[in-house]
Amino acid sequence: MLELLPPPPSDPLWELTAAFAADERPERLDLVLGVYRDSSGRTPVMAAVREAEIRLAERSASKEYRGLSGNAAFNRLLPELVLGSAAPADRAVAVQTVAGSGALRLLADLVARTRPGATVWVSDPAYVNHRPILEAAGLTVRPFGWRDAEGGFDAQGVLRELGAARRGDVVLLQGCCHNPTGVDPAAADWEVLAGRAVRDGWVPFVDLAYHGLGGTLEDDLLGTRLLAARVPEVLVAVSCSKNFGLYNDRTGCALVLGTSRAALRNVETALQNAARTLYSMPPEHGAAVVATILEDEGLRRLWRAELDGMRERITANRAELAARLDALGHPATARELARQRGMFSMLPLPAHAMLRLRREHAVYGTAAGRINIAGLAPHHAPRLARAVAAVLGRPGRAPHPTGSRRPPAGPRPTAPRAAPGPDVTQSPAPMPRIG
Repeated sequence: MLELLPPPPSDPLWELTAAFAADERPERLDLVLGVYRDSSGRTPVMAAVREAEIRLAERSASKEYRGLSGNAAFNRLLPELVLGSAAPADRAVAVQTVAGSGALRLLADLVARTRPGATVWVSDPAYVNHRPILEAAGLTVRPFGWRDAEGGFDAQGVLRELGAARRGDVVLLQGCCHNPTGVDPAAADWEVLAGRAVRDGWVPFVDLAYHGLGGTLEDDLLGTRLLAARVPEVLVAVSCSKNFGLYNDRTGCALVLGTSRAALRNVETALQNAARTLYSMPPEHGAAVVATILEDEGLRRLWRAELDGMRERITANRAELAARLDALGHPATARELARQRGMFSMLPLPAHAMLRLRREHAVYGTAAGRINIAGLAPHHAPRLARAVAAVLGRPGRAPHPTGSRRPPAGPRPTAPRAAPGPDVTQSPAPMPRIG
């Protein structure tokens, strides 16, 4: 049987991670995986999380199953955190999941069951695991553009393309800190999107993975709350990996808003049934940590302060890189980077230039141009800026932003083949949520 399995496509991000580990150059920079790192290069356990774990260890008396929906306190508190007063409890149902990717898959299964003929619209570019998850659930995926020719949010283009969405279609929107571009709609744009969803009858499906890392928690949740307040039905996939630092505890939530309590009871059962066939029930530890933090005012304040500190360091990293690129003669690239938000920055470099960055300068980002600005140590910013400037070439050039509507000018040069470092290429393989 096993001999009949054809070679499957490899996972591009994990390939890059393996290539980084095998690279013996001491100056190499890992800006691939979507994890926060402090100034020493570590991914720390947040103090609020550590204190919650101590309390849980002291009072834990059993490892008994929690049930298909997971931790009940978590399922009550997380929607309150995400939605605020935007939606009363009788409009929402929540089920704990295996991180944000698990929430995406459960909600994709719900769409496939309730709207089997629907198209799911996904931004281009998008988080690399969106399309594989949706297609694995049997859904039809159609892209819509996200950025304009200058690398900003293309409000008119998005509305124009979503004008083709039919009643009953689903539109997948990232709630904040868009992965991979770092480009988000403004508050007025979210208002217009909510109005269009109501007018045209499509259902917003919000992927919420980085709230609190682009602006304040309230700022980053604004778009999701606007949709929840104005649109009758909304799906929200929530991850606790980034803003609670619970990466390997795989903690998330599938949240559904509707108008009928009876319908929501059926939704909860459908989500439970989908979970039962995929992984039975989610792990307890991370959800118990989040619930412990959110239930205790002191721990909640500590967590918010730590989250603010993480965001401030990410913002400072981006500002430092932009300032250095400006000083090196690349003001257009600097301006584009400076207005991005969240953990990731999108360099205006095509795949062959990212390969040069890797081979010639030992800087690892994705082939699409994404780098994890949250993983950059401050003392590495000058070298990163020099490497990017070297690959950009002539100072003052305004490069084509990857993923925008403007076609690249002129032929693309062939990447040099004699430079050191491993060659890793992009593939569309499904992957776990790591950024």
